[in-house]
Amino acid sequence: MMTFHRARSVVLTACAVAVLAACSSSSRIPAPVEDRLGTGRPAAGATPNAVKPLPGAENAGKPGYYTVQRGDTLMRIGLDSGQSWRDLARWNGLSNPDVIEVGQVLRVAPPGAAVEASGVVVRPVAPSGESTAATTAAKPAAAAPASPAPATPASAINDEGLGFIWPANGTLLAGFDEAKNKGLDIAGKAGEPVLASADGQVVYAGAGLRGYGNLIILKHNNTFLTAYAHNQELLVKEDQKVRKGQKIAEMGKSDADRVKLHFEVRRQGKPVDPAKLLPAR
Repeated sequence: MMTFHRARSVVLTACAVAVLAACSSSSRIPAPVEDRLGTGRPAAGATPNAVKPLPGAENAGKPGYYTVQRGDTLMRIGLDSGQSWRDLARWNGLSNPDVIEVGQVLRVAPPGAAVEASGVVVRPVAPSGESTAATTAAKPAAAAPASPAPATPASAINDEGLGFIWPANGTLLAGFDEAKNKGLDIAGKAGEPVLASADGQVVYAGAGLRGYGNLIILKHNNTFLTAYAHNQELLVKEDQKVRKGQKIAEMGKSDADRVKLHFEVRRQGKPVDPAKLLPAR
């Protein structure tokens, strides 16, 4: 006859076997697969964790295209590529220009324009019905004269006939430094006039670019932009055409430590020394 202690041992052993069997059974249930497609289940024919390519990915690395980096805005990309942010939005079919994604590839050269590997537009397309100096400059150059030509003054280097003027009358606070200061800083008093440096069209007027305060950007042709930063008041609107010497803003210190005008000249989006394009004082 089975003793009480032996019976109790048999019962405990049976319970332990049952528990282990249950654990073994549950461990065979597969873990759920993370859905990265946002559908709640893997798409037909797709492998788990497939990621949809970002817009324009097929153009990554091509001349005339730019891959969006962290911290970019369409306004910043437009300034750095020498284009209007409105044109960038149109060329890339952006319904909301405030929404771009890191890794997205954007067209930053006019459709149909020939672009060098460096990204410089070499045969820019002028707006319909408009002839620009940039278009003329793209034509083959005439043969060089046999005798040496006189040296070209620094103030007239490659301004394509725009004839830039100083945008303010104050003293120079800081000169151009490609690494530290992408333009000129000009002193003045609050409310003093800021003038358009050449004929052009307003492609931006606002305060959406960090570090520039109240900013105006003028497009003069398919080559040159000028930027006027830290203004107290803006007197022109986007798409408005302005004339050389026209008052476009009042000097101020928005997003700056003192009253001043920060003035930039961009050639194909690259900052150049404005002092080389302005008349000597």
